[in-house]
Amino acid sequence: MKELTIGIDIGGTNTKFGLVDREGHVHYQGNISTTEFEEFQAFFDAMAEAIRESLSNVPEDHKLVGIGVGAANGNYYKGTIERATNLKWKGVLPLAKMFTTEFHVPCILTNDANAAAVGEMIYGNAKGMKDFVMITLGTGLGSGFVTGGILLNGHHGIAGELGHTSVNPQGRYCNCGKRGCLETYVSATGIKRTVYKLLADHLEPSELRGISFEDLNTKMITEAADRGDIVAKEAFEYTGRILGMKLADTVVHTDPEAIFLFGGLAQAGHYIFKPTHYHMEQNLMPLFRGKVKILPSTMSNQAAPILGASSLVWDYLEKKEGSARLTSIQH
Repeated sequence: MKELTIGIDIGGTNTKFGLVDREGHVHYQGNISTTEFEEFQAFFDAMAEAIRESLSNVPEDHKLVGIGVGAANGNYYKGTIERATNLKWKGVLPLAKMFTTEFHVPCILTNDANAAAVGEMIYGNAKGMKDFVMITLGTGLGSGFVTGGILLNGHHGIAGELGHTSVNPQGRYCNCGKRGCLETYVSATGIKRTVYKLLADHLEPSELRGISFEDLNTKMITEAADRGDIVAKEAFEYTGRILGMKLADTVVHTDPEAIFLFGGLAQAGHYIFKPTHYHMEQNLMPLFRGKVKILPSTMSNQAAPILGASSLVWDYLEKKEGSARLTSIQH
């Protein structure tokens, strides 16, 4: 019997899902819109239907053993999404319980960056690493911390909200209710806001002037930088400086071997990596200088969020099997 898990990545715009085996092969992949559903129940019903349809496409000798979900503000202990700033549904959403009731398998839920961190540890460049940080640069900024080979969940199950640490208490307004949060500067949305500020400050010509805020994306900014656009290049320098300074603070908390950057903004390559690394080194406590790597995630493809979420289930099942073996030996 071939065991499969379902990995689900709930993003601010789209929700991706797929059927994944233990070796990390994606047998089926699909997505639904996150934003088109005004009510959370309607979103869940559509997601459940899409999962049932995907299961109908696999052979009968394949068995579903669990569902893994990565979502903003995902609480690992409670299996809930709690007041996510980048989702339209408010309050506490008991998603793991709903999936378990619907499909009669365990559902493991955590924040999207934690899911990416576990995925990197199982399938990616963090294999063998015991201490690292995963930074996801999407609509917002997420972070996952692995220390001593264990994902850090925290006392309340919501550790790793680096995106809502302060850059400037009187700075940009954030969906979380605060001002000056890191993700308002360092994210796909944040760099768009930076571009528009720079366009107001600069007199030089820029190809970005004719693009509306809604249409602008990081790929356009990267392509403009490739063509020498001064506003695009300065936007990356500004973004990397802020991220590097905050990562210098992060290093002293957990002493990681490496920091991985994942997501759309990380696809800008040296435009974001070079200033980030430079400004991290400049702001690090001297004891740490030259010791912490900033690396691109090897999970940077369309299936990466799905693999990350599905890996939560494999990690859970392995720990459960290990605990069962230990109990058997003790008795």
